[in-house]
Amino acid sequence: MNSIDAFDYDAKTVLLRVDINSPIDPQTKLITNENRLQKSLPTIHKLLQRGAKLAIIAHQGDTLDYQNLRSMEEHAQKLTTYLGRPVDYIDDVCGPAAQEKVRSLQAGQAILLGNLRYLSEEISTFENAVKLKPEEMLETYLVRSLAPLIDIYVNDAFAAAHRNAPSMVAFQQLKPSAAGDLLFDEVAALTKVMKAPEHPAVFVLGGAKISDAFGMMKQVLESGTADKILSCGITGEIMLLAAGHRLGGTKEQFLKDRGLDVFVADAASYLQEFGDKIAYPSDLAYAVDGKRTEVAVADLPAEHLFMDIGANTIVQYEQVIGGAKTLFVNGPPGVYEDSLFENGTKAIWNAIAAADGYSVIGGGDTVTAAAQYVDLNDINYVCTAGGAMVRFLSGKKLPLIEAMETS
Repeated sequence: MNSIDAFDYDAKTVLLRVDINSPIDPQTKLITNENRLQKSLPTIHKLLQRGAKLAIIAHQGDTLDYQNLRSMEEHAQKLTTYLGRPVDYIDDVCGPAAQEKVRSLQAGQAILLGNLRYLSEEISTFENAVKLKPEEMLETYLVRSLAPLIDIYVNDAFAAAHRNAPSMVAFQQLKPSAAGDLLFDEVAALTKVMKAPEHPAVFVLGGAKISDAFGMMKQVLESGTADKILSCGITGEIMLLAAGHRLGGTKEQFLKDRGLDVFVADAASYLQEFGDKIAYPSDLAYAVDGKRTEVAVADLPAEHLFMDIGANTIVQYEQVIGGAKTLFVNGPPGVYEDSLFENGTKAIWNAIAAADGYSVIGGGDTVTAAAQYVDLNDINYVCTAGGAMVRFLSGKKLPLIEAMETS
């Protein structure tokens, strides 16, 4: 990939694709975590310092999280505050008004264009249904509208690197292209975990999006990248079922209703193949009359919705984390948003922050949880990506990386 330092940007119109998609408070509709915004700053600052006329494109929300599909005006305001210089905003993606704003940019000026996901060709359902090749995307509205206005395309959006969308893979076909500093940093940190981890390497896989965990589990164990997987959250419960433990009708129905029971067969095959390299909880927590209660796995099944790992599991996992030389984390151990069930997440995060091993975390909910309990400076690398990170660690080639390498 071309480095951002490969080009002269003075008085050149630059289209910069970043990923500043941020968690939104459902009540206030305001951004609750600014990690991605902050990580985008060095590349934006560098381009402006070098005299670029900077048009920034980004997305917020999607069809799968429609509640977060909203204007990006607050993003522009926060970028303005952080950079100490104006980042204008127009609530138009690439229409006539946005095009005129791009044409009128002066050297050292920046504008954030409207939410890319306002365009049907940029949403995930379009990508999944239409399946355009990068060369076919040259006829999309976004590319036809903006490509004639720009001199250079820069991509710094590793968090969206798994997306085969026009904003990610099409402009490289037409314009000189470079990868931003964050994109290089993300790839370097994850490559260190995947290709050259110090051992023992421990992966902590939790949260509710268990497809992420199952997307990488077999790969990292088979390749020898991971020596131990500590499963928790829904992933841990699926592992318990795969190991022959009944959880109880209430939780099993919960998993079935969400189609998560389909992962049990894979989990069973992983346990058979990799044995004690995969750890699962020895106790779980639930609520009774507003009080936290814990039950040993040996005493299951029980008719409760389990929401956290128990005290014994916490101690066992803390010991493994403390001895790790490499740590990778995706997904919290419990429903930490409820104070009754924050024990596991809080304890695991503090163990990771205190560990001597090289630590990498990623995923929006993971980073939000970590920021609540520890100083993120105690984590060696905080990745902006979730899905892209998982696919990268699963050994899959990402559309953005392919597009940047062939530009």
